Amino acid sequence: MLWLVLLIIEGLIIGVLAKIVVPGRNPVPIWLTVIIGIAGALIGNWISNYAGVRHTSGIDWIRHLLQIGVAAVLVALATPTYRGRGRARR
Repeated sequence: MLWLVLLIIEGLIIGVLAKIVVPGRNPVPIWLTVIIGIAGALIGNWISNYAGVRHTSGIDWIRHLLQIGVAAVLVALATPTYRGRGRARR
């Protein structure tokens, strides 16, 4: 159960960092930001494992940058879906 809480916290952090990296206004809601962050973390871990940089001595900066990069791409893909919501279209 603790792994689930840690995964949600990691998803929130990575998702928020990804929203900061993507330029412009990002109207993606916080619940989707967490889901995107979790997906970015999992896909980034898979890529870093495949590239052979997942387990290094010290902090795994490359793995974290891959996670944030994947989440940033996902935020950029999700932004057009939520752009324009909350106001009446004419």
